[in-house]
Amino acid sequence: MPSRYDREHLEAFRLVREQLNRLPQGEREQLLRRIEPYLEFRAEVQAFQEVRFSRICTVKCFEDGTSACCAREGIAAFFADVVINTLLSTSREIDLLEEVLSCSGEGPACVYLGPSGCLWRLKPIACEMFLCDHALRSVLDEDEAAAARWEELRAQERRFTWPDRPVLFDDLERWFMAAGLDSPLMYCHKSPGLLRVKARAGLGSDERARGPLNRSPGATPAVVPDREGRS
Repeated sequence: MPSRYDREHLEAFRLVREQLNRLPQGEREQLLRRIEPYLEFRAEVQAFQEVRFSRICTVKCFEDGTSACCAREGIAAFFADVVINTLLSTSREIDLLEEVLSCSGEGPACVYLGPSGCLWRLKPIACEMFLCDHALRSVLDEDEAAAARWEELRAQERRFTWPDRPVLFDDLERWFMAAGLDSPLMYCHKSPGLLRVKARAGLGSDERARGPLNRSPGATPAVVPDREGRS
């Protein structure tokens, strides 16, 4: 029996998939352009982790299963994670995610962990930016340059996810909400903590209305900014 967590993820994938399938090609391309800076950031993170952490994380998470990183029920996926992954994935890849979520039961590992690793084309940002204590001690405690670079990447992450300014993850939620979609994964609009962050920054509904994706799907495409996360 799928857990509430799995049902929420499954419903989010279905909603996003259906909505994206209804979009004109030009509007889908606009969304792809909108996420380009985020994809560049993710490529930087992946390159850093492959050099610094790949060996350690493969052993701890995938081979030994001793890290909390890939523990089942441990993923806090944003709605924007689902949108971005669906935009980048093939239909068969989303079919597979829906299959595992529909058939999942209690188990010792993440529901998304397949024989070759994560089933997401672009895994959730919470997974990408999580480093267990063992990995941190093994790499960053011994390398000041690596530690400094990791802090830079963590700061870049907030420019896409932390809604104390107009950010991509908040904008994507609003865009799909304008189409009538709703999901518990829309944390930028549902999490009390993130709502407080927005309130402290003075980002009420009027402020957010100036965001680049504030229009109903199917309307004339808005201008897509060159870069995301400008201060």
